[in-house]
Amino acid sequence: MNNKTYNVSKTEAEWQEQLSPEEFYILRQKGTERPFTGVFNDHFEKGTYHCKGCGNALYDSASKFDSSCGWPSYDAAIPGGLEYIKDSSHGMLRTEVVCSQCGGHQGHVFNDGPTPTGERYCVNAASIDFAKEEN
Repeated sequence: MNNKTYNVSKTEAEWQEQLSPEEFYILRQKGTERPFTGVFNDHFEKGTYHCKGCGNALYDSASKFDSSCGWPSYDAAIPGGLEYIKDSSHGMLRTEVVCSQCGGHQGHVFNDGPTPTGERYCVNAASIDFAKEEN
């Protein structure tokens, strides 16, 4: 994790108690789930996707699209929901996205999206929860 202090701050032991091993690996250790395994990959109900660590709203379902990359993809984030961090790991330059409230790793954003925004937020399903839109 970076050294920034976030509004939602817990010890690593507290995070481990709250999260499943996979969620902890992804949110707190910047891991990645296997493609096509996440519960939200083919999920298209109306509602809002929230950070699994703290509940911060990150994506509206209207921004979700099928990118066929194996992870949930969005063409926009809810304003203020994410922080953008330069990531030069794995021999490439990418932009990591983390929750703006707890610093939990979500995934990466790329400039290769097929929609008018041109963006593709490639997100780990284990790092998010979903709140269905009430009718």
